[in-house]
Amino acid sequence: MSEALKVLIVDDEPLARLRLRGLVEACSEPRAEVVAEAGSATQAQHWLRDHACDLVLLDVQMPGPDGLHLADVLRDRALQGVPMPAIVFVTAHGEHALRAFELDAMDYLTKPVRRERLQAALSRVAQRLSERAAVQVRPALEAAEGGVIVVNDRGRMLRIPLGEVLYLKAELKYLTLRTATQSLVMDGSLSDYEQRLGERFLRVHRNALVAKAAVRELQKHAMAPGEEEGGEAAEGWAVRIAQVDEWLAVSRRQVAAVREALAASGS
Repeated sequence: MSEALKVLIVDDEPLARLRLRGLVEACSEPRAEVVAEAGSATQAQHWLRDHACDLVLLDVQMPGPDGLHLADVLRDRALQGVPMPAIVFVTAHGEHALRAFELDAMDYLTKPVRRERLQAALSRVAQRLSERAAVQVRPALEAAEGGVIVVNDRGRMLRIPLGEVLYLKAELKYLTLRTATQSLVMDGSLSDYEQRLGERFLRVHRNALVAKAAVRELQKHAMAPGEEEGGEAAEGWAVRIAQVDEWLAVSRRQVAAVREALAASGS
């Protein structure tokens, strides 16, 4: 994962939380950061109602509702569609291990926790998150209908608003999504996106789909081999893309449509 795991520590003993924080911060791969601490299961539950994290390091035995109760609550919320963070139990007692794994815990660490053991648990959580992201690639097209395109970028999911997309370009087996600040590689078919993105985007070439709002200029331009029909380097039509000042080839049959888009943007 390129981003650090966001960790919530739940333990009723302040010294135990302090030591666990130090162990988390000492782990270099995968990177992790403690975003909050809670001294009880109730306090943790309240925090999780308004915040998100990737992992809960959870003590079992605490005054009031214990860690197993909190894990049960989070699993019930997951069944209702609320995203559930990964759970790793951290406890001085081993007798609850079976129940912990029945609650889909990622790991069960006994105190005193060794850094190597914690790092192995963090790696397991990072792997689970990467796998979860991978199986969500296909909903990207469906999400595009709702105003965003979802991109799986090296294990993290990015939601790119359609208003930020300048163009999609097919290159080899992948698509490049271009915004003003970044280029992202993604899976998918340009034809599928053309059908689903509708009137806001224009197919200017067999390999490019451009946001109409990003079209700034149309003129004759030197084409690289393969860009213009016939496959030979020649002068052809090209469109200049706003914000990035890049030129994309325009096929002869799409020149009229690009001119219409330019005229509409100026009206």
